[in-house]
Amino acid sequence: MADTQNLLIIPLDDTVVFPTMDVTLPVDAGDDDRVLLVPRHEGEYATVGTIANVAERIRLPGGGRGVQLEGVMRGVAGAAQTDPMGRLRVEVTESPDASPVDGRTRELVREYRAIVEEILELRGDDGRVASWVRTIVEPGALADTSGYAPDLTFVQKVELLETLDVTERLELALRFQRERLAELQVRKRIRDDVEEGAGKQQREYVLRKQMESIRRELGEDDASVADELRTKIDEADMPEHVREQVERELGRLERMGEGNGESQMIRNYLDWMVAVPWGKRSEDDLDPVHTREVLDADHFGLEDVKDRISEYVAVRKLRTERGMTDDKKGGAILTLIGPPGTGKTSIGESIAKSMGREFVRMSLGGIRDEAEIRGHRRTYIGALPGRLVRALRDAGTMNPVILLDEVDKVGADWRGDPSSALLEVLDPAQNSTFRDHYLDVELDLSEVIFIATANQAETIPGPLLDRMEVIRFDGYTVAEKTAIARDYLWPRQRERNGLLEDEVAISDELLTTIVAEYTREAGVRQLERELGTLLRKTATRVASSGGDGSPSPEAETIVIDVDLVRDALGRQKVFQEAAARTAVPGVATGLAVTGTGGDVLFVEANVMPGKGSGALTLTGQLGDVMKESARIALTYVRAHAEELGIAADAFEDREFHVHVPAGAIPKDGPSAGVTMTTALASLLTGRPVKHTVGMTGEVTLQGRVLPIGGLKQKVLAAHAAGLTDVILPERNRGDLDDVPQDVREQMSFHPVMTISEVLDLALEPAPKRTKARTKA
Repeated sequence: MADTQNLLIIPLDDTVVFPTMDVTLPVDAGDDDRVLLVPRHEGEYATVGTIANVAERIRLPGGGRGVQLEGVMRGVAGAAQTDPMGRLRVEVTESPDASPVDGRTRELVREYRAIVEEILELRGDDGRVASWVRTIVEPGALADTSGYAPDLTFVQKVELLETLDVTERLELALRFQRERLAELQVRKRIRDDVEEGAGKQQREYVLRKQMESIRRELGEDDASVADELRTKIDEADMPEHVREQVERELGRLERMGEGNGESQMIRNYLDWMVAVPWGKRSEDDLDPVHTREVLDADHFGLEDVKDRISEYVAVRKLRTERGMTDDKKGGAILTLIGPPGTGKTSIGESIAKSMGREFVRMSLGGIRDEAEIRGHRRTYIGALPGRLVRALRDAGTMNPVILLDEVDKVGADWRGDPSSALLEVLDPAQNSTFRDHYLDVELDLSEVIFIATANQAETIPGPLLDRMEVIRFDGYTVAEKTAIARDYLWPRQRERNGLLEDEVAISDELLTTIVAEYTREAGVRQLERELGTLLRKTATRVASSGGDGSPSPEAETIVIDVDLVRDALGRQKVFQEAAARTAVPGVATGLAVTGTGGDVLFVEANVMPGKGSGALTLTGQLGDVMKESARIALTYVRAHAEELGIAADAFEDREFHVHVPAGAIPKDGPSAGVTMTTALASLLTGRPVKHTVGMTGEVTLQGRVLPIGGLKQKVLAAHAAGLTDVILPERNRGDLDDVPQDVREQMSFHPVMTISEVLDLALEPAPKRTKARTKA
């Protein structure tokens, strides 16, 4: 059983004394040889104190009394009482430390020593404290060394003093020391980072000063950089307002010196300002005849755009000869809209060559950031001018031909709408004062010829389209494709495949066969790929027969025939199936326009027994407008059943199904209205649609045929499909002038105003027993 003593209490305000500690306190212990040192905070005593022996009573400077105490062990305070002298005494139960020998305690001792040594190393201990700690062998005394730690709070030290179990005290001390170690490691990392940053800055400062001294010795200091920029500015022939801005920025650069962080940003800005070709312009070749010859040599057809460029050159020639000043608001801004592969992009380079100007191509497909057009403001790190300024720099002149490719595919998101930034660029009334965000000066773009290309006008914003002079490319006829293949594609592919002109030959008839049987497109890209395949096969044959590939003088010219075409290109890929598809009642041939040009569309109708009266099912991925056209068509046929020769009970207990192949392709638009009406009328009257007829037009409930768009592309598609008769709205009669002359001569056109005219023209003659056939 532990011994109990009655000892004098000596309170220690916000201080904790552990056993094995020796302290000197300015207190009077009387005649007692032992006392209890108890921590106290705001009048509240701890439950455990340290029993200390009075080693010596001493006199302090100033006449006060003190005692030197030696900590012995822990003591648990019990009942307290006041002695006759008014001092507080307490019953104390001694609690000496045990010496556990279990494995857990030994492991805690090893870990505690390791952490304390690491802490002492981080704090810069000279080894003396670490040696003292290593001399302590008792686990309890080792844990009490945490009491010396300056980083432990009063509360933590009291908690450590009140923990009587040695193993638990070691665990608690170990936890406190781990926290101290983590904190010290973080502090060291922060201190090292700060010192490293400061050292790096100091090193850079010293090196920069050394570099400045070297530059001064070599005559390459800031003054020479400024002089170099000033020379470039003088040679740039800038407008007055631009010159003032540049001089102002150059003055700032000279005043702040190379060491300022903003100097590099100003240097970059001045470099861009002198890179713009302010005073440089290409000398225009103002000969409209020569311009037309160059355009004709590079491209077949495209008469509209060639005429427009020739007119522009002619006007410039007249104004120059008559001494008129340039019209800042008379710039040429053309927009070429048409299917892929029709030569929109390549015509831009030909226009530049024909006029003697530089050519720059800007691809706008997929850009979403307005800064791509206008540039970034200089406040942003890594700011750059917009694409237009970079195009002028690349061209080296202020009057190049700039091609804005795929303007219909410009996107928009939270960074802005690039198409809105193009409003100023493509407006002749505004682009003479275009302001780039980075340069922040007015830039004259009125001398630039802008040529924009697009596949569809529908995706171009209305205000932007309104500023453009639109020229439509509606595709080529079979004859035009044959001529293009003969004069352009065949020679180009022959050269690319290493063949000479006298080694291979092909007839126009065979080129026409390739066009008709292996391609169905508005442009000529697929045609060029097919010719490339054919010539690669031929090149392989020549190389294999000639050994080293060099032709012998007596070698015969390889004449391409149908067998060679079939061998190289495979079986026929495109068929004219209008006759087979429309041989049965209920199928009509319509004409449509897609993003890749015109196309032939078959509308199929069928009838089946059903519970509903005239219920309609629509398939083929039809859009809302096209579905409405089908309902209008069925309503018209039901309303005019008697005059069409359809039995009155033809709609009772029957359901109708209208399908538009191909089912995987979405379709929409009102121009298939007459085709759907014709298909349903053909089904119910039993009269097949003539296989030579294609039709287009919007239909109303009253049977009127309304005008549609894209007539030229639809007619070209009908011609390519082998159709000879086209039914079109009367109000589209004027659009036939856009159809090539050779196509108009080979086809018959039937403008109509009502659906009854369509049916008279499209359906085969009625059999003698119409009603019986209809009922059957």
